[in-house]
Amino acid sequence: MTFLPKPKLHHPDLQKNALGYTRRDYEGPVSTLCAGCGHDSISAAIVRACFELDIAPHRVAKLSGIGCSSKTPTYFLGASHGFNSVHGRMPSVATGANLANRDLIYLGVSGDGDSASIGLGQFAHAMRRGVNMVYIVENNGVYGLTKGQFSATADKGAKSKRGVVNTDEPIDLVGLALQLGATFVARSFSGDKAQLVPLIEAALKHQGAAFIDCLSPCVAFNNHDGSTKSFDFVREHNEAVNALDVMLPREEITADYAPGTVELVTQHDGSVLRLRKLHVDYDVHDRVAALTYMQERHAAGEIVTGLLYVDPEPRDLHAALKTCATPLNALGDTALVPGSAALDKLNATLR
Repeated sequence: MTFLPKPKLHHPDLQKNALGYTRRDYEGPVSTLCAGCGHDSISAAIVRACFELDIAPHRVAKLSGIGCSSKTPTYFLGASHGFNSVHGRMPSVATGANLANRDLIYLGVSGDGDSASIGLGQFAHAMRRGVNMVYIVENNGVYGLTKGQFSATADKGAKSKRGVVNTDEPIDLVGLALQLGATFVARSFSGDKAQLVPLIEAALKHQGAAFIDCLSPCVAFNNHDGSTKSFDFVREHNEAVNALDVMLPREEITADYAPGTVELVTQHDGSVLRLRKLHVDYDVHDRVAALTYMQERHAAGEIVTGLLYVDPEPRDLHAALKTCATPLNALGDTALVPGSAALDKLNATLR
């Protein structure tokens, strides 16, 4: 497949971030997805988030599987590391890469077919192990590359473009992520960049498994009356639990907000997520309450978006395995081959 490069000439007055990059430096080739595809909006949100966080593109490793969603890493962060794996196997590739080099920022992009069907087991283990990565599922409820069959996340009772009614119960990846121990869980909508960008920013700063389920309507096969993942349906049934913004550690935190209207969620690295709560009784630190709330709103026919849960003291896979601070791929022979005395000592503990 041929990808069309974007012009390399930039306007001299384009805004630059602290690293001297413009937003164009975080883009990739011209997208070959359908015009109006929600996935392109997510790519644009990732570009903006990385630009605003002053992340050098070469510090990001982007990974994907198979499907329309898994094509999208081509269209953002063109100067980043990238790996397109086989169907449903992105999480295991990300786990191995993360263990070998903990210094990179890992961004996995997948789809509902890629993660909720053939890759469901891989998704589960990445969440329960706490792999330090941002895991974004671009969720449209259909298999777009194979002409619009229902995926495992399609709601029961939803209609296909041809009028077929889905009779199967949907898999809720947000609920699974909460149950499996993910320390940052959110849901958003590709058509709501004001919500999506700060969610991605906060996930990128989070130390641990950060999962974002992003509803992304398929304009070719799932954007019609009867679809529960169309632009119109999501806009009409969106129940946002909070309004979001991210304040980085280097920025001064002011007191311009009325008492009781803002909750500060401190991330593991010291950065702060500022949360304007629309529901005074919603606690983003309560995993059980988040699951209950999701079930209640689903029964009412509403789609809950926003930051649903965050652990203020997250723990990732490296902490669980007690790996060394030096990336494994940077260790020399002295560390990797400690000698027979060290081997005898280890063997003695196993007898």
